[in-house]
Amino acid sequence: MGAKALFFFALLSFLAVSLRPAFAEDEEDPGLIMNFYRDTCPQAEDIIREQVKLLYKRHKNTAFSWLRNIFHDCAVQSCDASLLLDSTRRTLSEKETDRSFGLRNFRYLDTIKEAVERECPGVVSCADILVLSARDGIVALGGPHIPLKTGRRDGRKSRADVIEQYLPDHNESITVVLERFAAIGIDTAGGVALLGAHSVGRTHCVKLVHRLYPEVDPVLNPDHVEHMLHKCPDSIPDPKAVQYVRNDRCTPMILDNNYYRNILDNKGLLIVDHQLATDKRTKPYAKKMAKSQDYFFKEFARAITILSENNPLTGTKGEIRKQCNVANKLH
Repeated sequence: MGAKALFFFALLSFLAVSLRPAFAEDEEDPGLIMNFYRDTCPQAEDIIREQVKLLYKRHKNTAFSWLRNIFHDCAVQSCDASLLLDSTRRTLSEKETDRSFGLRNFRYLDTIKEAVERECPGVVSCADILVLSARDGIVALGGPHIPLKTGRRDGRKSRADVIEQYLPDHNESITVVLERFAAIGIDTAGGVALLGAHSVGRTHCVKLVHRLYPEVDPVLNPDHVEHMLHKCPDSIPDPKAVQYVRNDRCTPMILDNNYYRNILDNKGLLIVDHQLATDKRTKPYAKKMAKSQDYFFKEFARAITILSENNPLTGTKGEIRKQCNVANKLH
């Protein structure tokens, strides 16, 4: 073989190696790992953290949204940012289902994505941004810092058609809630801790008026009923009015264990809150978390970690969306 032919063959071999995808089919998928973007976008997590801080400073309720997003996305089959996809002519967005009632501030996730894209175009997934914004939102609310792995990729389809099989309704029984958590590896203690997210944010009147009208639920604390009736004066709330009750009147902007004290005092707004404090499977954990915020934080961090690692797309699966609300166009 001549020298030119040898050179040409070597060049082709080099190109074949250098141009193959980051994770070829025969290579082992590293899955989720700590600091996945260390080499490809070393500033990614810092950018997300700073954006979360800035947005929280301007719009306090964004942190509640980050926290709800991780549950509503990751609990439905896969932690793949399917929640963020807009509706199309053929498919309904998860954001528009009844289970997602009250979710908002998605535009601010786009703000974070744009900031990351300016630094590292096409590298960081919306799924990782969703998870990391939840991690940093928890800190903004006074909760624990939870080290979370990255390396997720984005799904291409909405899961609106199956969402009710995975996400319990606001007033589902505690048995159903525990079963849904168990299906993704979260035990009873972890489930009780995850419901501690009700420590912050608000519950819309439409989700709790059945406990007030036509008769007040007798298990509710009478002192709290007066406040609930004041906030929800109509048995059929005006859908255009934003009527709600704060989940925790004492520390509504702080993720803490006051939620457990409230539900043990019959001040839980939702049926599941009441059952959490009375069911023999969950009451011991609720009492322990009411006494110890450290224990609550430990179990909460463990549950969030399991949730964040639920069946992610990694390696060559899925894609890295250019915009979080639409799948990339296939050519």
